Amino acid sequence: MAAIKKFQANEDGFEVTNTVLEYFNENGFIVVKGLVDSTEVAMLKEAMEQDRDVLSNCFERDDGDGQKVKLSLWNEPGDDITGYLARSDKVAGTFDKLFGGEVYHFHTKLVQKEAFTGGAFVWHQDYGYWYLRGVLLPDAGTVSIAIDRADNSNGCLKVLPGSHKAGRIQHQIIGEQVGADPDRMKYLTERFGMVDVELDPGDALFFHCNLLHKSDQNNSPNRRWALLFAYNRANNPPVFEDYHKGYKPLKRIRNAEIKNCSKLSQEREYLVARKADHANLYENK
Repeated sequence: MAAIKKFQANEDGFEVTNTVLEYFNENGFIVVKGLVDSTEVAMLKEAMEQDRDVLSNCFERDDGDGQKVKLSLWNEPGDDITGYLARSDKVAGTFDKLFGGEVYHFHTKLVQKEAFTGGAFVWHQDYGYWYLRGVLLPDAGTVSIAIDRADNSNGCLKVLPGSHKAGRIQHQIIGEQVGADPDRMKYLTERFGMVDVELDPGDALFFHCNLLHKSDQNNSPNRRWALLFAYNRANNPPVFEDYHKGYKPLKRIRNAEIKNCSKLSQEREYLVARKADHANLYENK
């Protein structure tokens, strides 16, 4: 796959056409240019930079190569700007159509790759983790919305197009992260080929939970922050009691309402995952 096809949002949102759906099913992802417009990006950026709770409730993961990634994670979408986006037709509604049925919000995550120090994410599938959390089927996915420009210099996401068709890959602890079996990854990378997903602020990457993806360290002078929303099919809630909650209907937000959001922040219950938590799940799996 020589280049990524990118689809364009419009002022009304984004339409999942048959062409879009075919591309997603074949490749395991779609990139939507300008899904979040410049006004909404400015609101989001201000909210995340000024919300001391978001930044103080982050946790770090060693990438196994000397640097750390920083994450802030929460379950409830709420009624601030992040919640409005998570519940919007152009975000949650797009996943409804990509997965052929109602989805619910699984969690939100702010990824903070700081200039010169931002760590890497090793090769993994989101379902490699969620499966052991009791999610029975891979009817789930994530959208990553760029707050800052993301490119090869500052650790943008890299994906293996079509790798979601390989099914769930065995995962293990790598550093303080959960990663796909490195021996299997050698063959999968050769088979599917790796591409960089470069995004401008407001662009969005929607991807299947079995798509293999990673990102390199950020050794550049340019910060890379991204806001990620994970969704699961309404009929596919975890069967184990866990901190990722079960099905809860989303109170949908029309796209035109997003700019009317008056709250840039709110109180949240943050999930501070720990290395031991991962080890308990993946040891001897």
